Amino acid sequence: MDNIRLILFFSLAFILLMLWQAWNEDYGPKPIPAETVSTTANGETPSPSAVPQAPAESAVPSAEVPSGAVPTAPEMTSAGSAGQKIAVMTDLYNMEIDTRGGNVLKVFLNDYPETLKNPEQKFQLLRSQTPNLLIAQSGLISNDKENAPTHEAVYSVEQTSYTMAEGSNTLEVNLFWTNDKGVKVTKRFSFQRGSYQVKVQHIVENGSGETWNGREYRQLVRSEPVDTSADSKLLYTYTGAAIYSPEEKFEKITFEDMEDSKLDRDVKGGWISMLQHYFMAAWVPKPEETDKFYTNVLSNGRYIVGAYSPPMSVAAGSQDTFTTSFVAAPKLQDKLAEIAPGLDLTVDYGWLTVLAQPIFWLMNKIHSVVGNWGWSIIILTLLIKLAFYKLSETSYKSMANMRKMTPRIQALKDRYGDDKQRLNQAMMEMYKTEKVNPLSGCLPILVQIPVFIALYWVLLESVEMRQAPFMLWIQDLSVKDPYFVLPVIMGVSMFIQQKLNPAPPDPMQAKIMMSLPFVFTVFFAFFPAGLVLYWVVNNILSITQQWYITRQIEQASK
Repeated sequence: MDNIRLILFFSLAFILLMLWQAWNEDYGPKPIPAETVSTTANGETPSPSAVPQAPAESAVPSAEVPSGAVPTAPEMTSAGSAGQKIAVMTDLYNMEIDTRGGNVLKVFLNDYPETLKNPEQKFQLLRSQTPNLLIAQSGLISNDKENAPTHEAVYSVEQTSYTMAEGSNTLEVNLFWTNDKGVKVTKRFSFQRGSYQVKVQHIVENGSGETWNGREYRQLVRSEPVDTSADSKLLYTYTGAAIYSPEEKFEKITFEDMEDSKLDRDVKGGWISMLQHYFMAAWVPKPEETDKFYTNVLSNGRYIVGAYSPPMSVAAGSQDTFTTSFVAAPKLQDKLAEIAPGLDLTVDYGWLTVLAQPIFWLMNKIHSVVGNWGWSIIILTLLIKLAFYKLSETSYKSMANMRKMTPRIQALKDRYGDDKQRLNQAMMEMYKTEKVNPLSGCLPILVQIPVFIALYWVLLESVEMRQAPFMLWIQDLSVKDPYFVLPVIMGVSMFIQQKLNPAPPDPMQAKIMMSLPFVFTVFFAFFPAGLVLYWVVNNILSITQQWYITRQIEQASK
C-alpha cells in the first residue's frame, strides 16, 4: 500500500518514455531516400544533368473515363519541370505556381517567420525539392488524352507576376491550355483577402465537334520528413496524410499505411490533406461531390494522397467548370472549421480530443483578455487546479495522514524485519484502527491524469504557441528555455513536493524517489518552455495546497 505513490511516479515516467519512443518511430530523423533516375524512351539512362531537381515522378490517373469507372492502377510517368514560374503575392501567401500543370511548387506564409532571429524570412510550407518536399498537383483526365491537360501539361499565361493590390479583396490568376481539336481549358486560382482557402477551377470550353468527357483529380505529393531541429527531437508530432469523411470522420494515413495498401474509397463531403507540426495542406472538394480517394507510393520515395472527381460531360459548343479548394495554412482551428467540416481536426489531439478542444477553447478565451499566451497557460492551470480542488484535497489529506503514520510504519518494519506477511497484516490493522485508506490518495490523482495529458497535447499541438513570447528571457513558448531556468525551478518544486509526502520505509525506494527530480529536470530541459511553464505552475499550486492541508492536519492532531 505504501508503494502506490512510487508506482504512480514510475507510471508517469513510463508514459513520457512511450511518448518519446512514439515520436522516434513516426517523426525521428530518417535517411533521405535516394532519387530514382528515370529512363528515356529507348531504355537508356540520361546523364545526371538531365535529371530534374523538381519531383521527377508523379502519378497521372488513367484516362479511361467513358464508363464512369474510377481507374484502380494510375499510370506513372516521368517528367521534369520545364514551365515558367508564376509569382503570386497576397496578404497571406507568397506562392509559386508552375505553368507546367499549374502545380503549386512553393508556398511561404507571410504571417509566420521561419525564426524569430530572421523575421523577414517567412516559413515555407510547400517546396519542390527534398528534404521535406511537398507540392500540390491537379489536372484533368479524359477518354482522349489529347483532350485534357494533366498536371504535366504546359499552360500559357498573360503574365508571370501577380500581387493583390492595396484595397482589393480578391486576386485571380489564369492559366490557359488549348489543343488542335478546339478544346480550351482555363485553370483559375482565386484568392480572397484574409482567407487561406484558394478556389481552383478548371473551366472547360468545348470547341470540338463532339462531346467532351472527363474528370478532375487533385493530389498532394511529399517525401518522407527529415527534421533537423534539435528542439523537436524529444516530442511526438504527426507528419503524414490524413483524410476526412462524414462516416469515418478524421483518419490518419501514415507513409507505412500507404506502402502496405492503397487507399480506394468513395467519399462525399470529405477532404484530403498532408499534415506536419503546426501546419497543413489540403484539397477540399465541393461538399455535394462524391470523390474517389486514393493513395500511391512512387519509386523515388514520394507519397501521394489524392481524389478524383465524378465524370463530367460537356456538349460540343458549350462549357462547364470543375471547382475545388486548396488550403495551405497554419492549424488555426477557427479558420479551418470555416473552410470545411472536420478540417479543424487536423490539430491532432489524439484520443483525448473530447477533452483537449474545450481546454483550448478556454485558453483561447483567456488569451483574448490577457493578450499573452504565457499568462494564459498560468491562468488556465490555476482554473484547472480550482476545478479539481476537492479531489486534490482528498489526496493531500490522505498523504498527510500517511506522513503522520510514517514513524509507526517504520517501527513495524523494524519489529517484523523480513516477515512481509506479518508486516502487511500489522499495517492493515493500523490503517483500519486509524481509519486511513492509502488508496484514497491515489484515486483522485488517476481521475485528473486524462485532463493533464489533454492539456499537454493542447500546448504541444497549438500553432498559437509557435514563437509566442512570454516575458523576460522566454521569447518563444514552443522551444526549450534557452537558459534552462524553468526546468531547474520545476526540479526544485518536485523536490519540495517529495519532502511534503511520506517517505517510503524502504531506503532503496527512498533513494530512487529522491533521484526523480533530477531525472525529470534533465528530461524537461529539452521540452518547449510552454509545457515546462505549465508543469512549474501546477507544481507550485500543488505545493501550496498540500502544505496548507498538511499544516491544518498537523495542528489538529496537536
